[in-house]
Amino acid sequence: MTIGTTVLGYPRIGPDRELKRALERYWAGKIDSTALLAAGRELRQRTWLELRDAGLDSIPSNTFSHYDHVLDTAELFGVLPTRPGLSPLDTYFAAARGVQDAPAWEMTKWFDTNYHYLVPELGPDTEFSLAGTKPLDEYREARTLGIETRPVLVGPVTFLLLSKGTGGFRPLDLLDTLLPRYADLLAKLHDAGVEWVQLDEPAFAADRTEAELNALIRAYHWLGKATARPKLLVAGYFGGLGRGLGVLARAPIDALAVDLVTDESFVDSVAAEPALRDKEVVAGVVDGRNVWRTDPRRALSRAATLFGVAKSVGVTTSCSLLHVPYDVSREDLDPRLKDRLAFARQKVDEVVLLGRALRGESVDLEAVTDRRTASSASVLPEEVSRPPYARRAAAQQAALRLPPLPTTTIGSFPQTAEVRRARAAHRAGTLDDAAYEAAMRAEVARVVRLQEDLGLDVLVHGEPERNDMVQYFAEHLAGFATTAHGWVQSYGSRCVRPPILHGDVARPAPMTVSWARYAQSLTGKPVKGMLTGPVTMLAWSFVRDDRPLAETARQVALAIRAEVHDLEAAGIRIVQVDEPALRELLPLRASEHSAYFEWAVSAFRLATSGISDATQIHTHLCYSEFGEVLAAIDALDADVTSIEAARSRLEVLTDLGGFGRGVGPGVYDIHSPRVPSAAEVAAALRAAVGAVPASRVWVNPDCGLKTRGYAEVEPALRNLVAAAREVRAELG
Repeated sequence: MTIGTTVLGYPRIGPDRELKRALERYWAGKIDSTALLAAGRELRQRTWLELRDAGLDSIPSNTFSHYDHVLDTAELFGVLPTRPGLSPLDTYFAAARGVQDAPAWEMTKWFDTNYHYLVPELGPDTEFSLAGTKPLDEYREARTLGIETRPVLVGPVTFLLLSKGTGGFRPLDLLDTLLPRYADLLAKLHDAGVEWVQLDEPAFAADRTEAELNALIRAYHWLGKATARPKLLVAGYFGGLGRGLGVLARAPIDALAVDLVTDESFVDSVAAEPALRDKEVVAGVVDGRNVWRTDPRRALSRAATLFGVAKSVGVTTSCSLLHVPYDVSREDLDPRLKDRLAFARQKVDEVVLLGRALRGESVDLEAVTDRRTASSASVLPEEVSRPPYARRAAAQQAALRLPPLPTTTIGSFPQTAEVRRARAAHRAGTLDDAAYEAAMRAEVARVVRLQEDLGLDVLVHGEPERNDMVQYFAEHLAGFATTAHGWVQSYGSRCVRPPILHGDVARPAPMTVSWARYAQSLTGKPVKGMLTGPVTMLAWSFVRDDRPLAETARQVALAIRAEVHDLEAAGIRIVQVDEPALRELLPLRASEHSAYFEWAVSAFRLATSGISDATQIHTHLCYSEFGEVLAAIDALDADVTSIEAARSRLEVLTDLGGFGRGVGPGVYDIHSPRVPSAAEVAAALRAAVGAVPASRVWVNPDCGLKTRGYAEVEPALRNLVAAAREVRAELG
């Protein structure tokens, strides 16, 4: 049996975020593990039944996760940190979220997406064991519904390449001890009746060394030659496989799934690979990362190119559908836009339709409406740079008069149940504009008073009126549409609704000025204006793909620039323009980096130029390998850059020694419920001032506080302020 039509994965949070709600109730002690596991089981089974009824030939399983599929793989092979006294389920969550006496594993972006995975920590003494049964359990669970599935696993080489070595150790050196455990699992799946297993190796969409390619050769010759195994489908996605294509084509595997969307020219490489003649090639011609409908004739042409190249040709998505929302039919959007969209459910239908057409069945390949809109010319201001930093720093210190090691937060404060209820009532029309604004102003005033009581030096208004750092701005800019149900998992229980950027971008009116002005009127301390930068607006939206990203970024930058200037005119002397996605959009191939940095840096500088030397520009970046983008961060020319550093144990400090501007390496992890002690924060600060001149160090958490509760935030910030004062005193 061939793969035929399939998808490489499917959303797992639930159409109405059922998993999010179950997780958060479990963590809060409101439900027990039995109820949590039942919620997950219901979601899995709903997905399998939906995919079966849609007509897919092969249905994936083991794509559900209670938190993260890389974390699941670590648990499966017995490398989670032990936590005495905790159940297996709570040990799993401890690695993801931390516990009071032990921090969580580092979290970073899954390749160039906005999904975050947990980074396994492996050392020379790591011993793998087949400690879990999740893939087998879920396969058997689906069989009770009469559904045969294809278990999906992170491939062994990608798993090790994404892991973190302790003490300079290279996790890939563990490959020969990991492969037998994969072979054990394949044997168990074979004995249970599994026909196909999918092994994901997306790491080879990036540049890889000779040693890493040799590891791929070794892995799939070992696994492919196992005597008792299911058929092996290896999936490469997020781009072309480069030299990995030839390696996998020659390996003793049975099928190869290739991404023919991210780089359409990759189809030529696949078509020219003679070693594929004994394999099925599953053509990823339906975009798994964006929400536009597939052009069926264009997609079919790419898939049909592989006839005669491979033993058989199937159809799939370019990657897992984890990265798109569930179902566009639930949305109340302009019909002209909605007709051009496909979410996960619609993409499954596209795969089935294309598969039927590829088999020669008579189907209606309806043309896709052209989504191009008239483009207004982006007139660039002459000022796209600022005077030298030393001149600006002197003007800013004279204006702001901040102490050494100034303390601040990244922007958002916890969104209480009262705030969320008020926003929901306003959205539903049961709370009028005046009452809503009064409620939000009361919350801003409360947050400002709290920050003054805590002793912070630079305050924020707390962002109670904002649902999300991208969606809020999308709702105020022309050219964007927002959804009601278009949720996508970012990590764990954290979900976002990416806006849809479908037309020319413009700012009809100021978006944040009234809130910042009001907060500043309540205090004599400086209040930061808080904006989202142009690169992140693109990265965390579904962006039109009919024009270069650089051109769209310029339009967004001009809108943000207008807001920066209006904030300055309103008396706001610090403006933070966040770019947490700067590293995320970095192409996986080094040959494409230069062009990306050119337009990304240009867009940020355009958005933040043309202002007074005394107005201080901040930016924030998170969950990245900063050494890879340090030159670009420097080129942004922000006066202060705050950086996630807590989960990586401040490893970023080794990259910051020569950084010539203000920097705030995050000193505590806000994605964990644990409260750091003042001594812990002080130790982090001492490390920071040992790597960066103290005159340039800021003290802040590593990200916004929206997802935390005040019971955690208040003591953590008190400890942060106390630690800053302690280290200030030590510096004299």
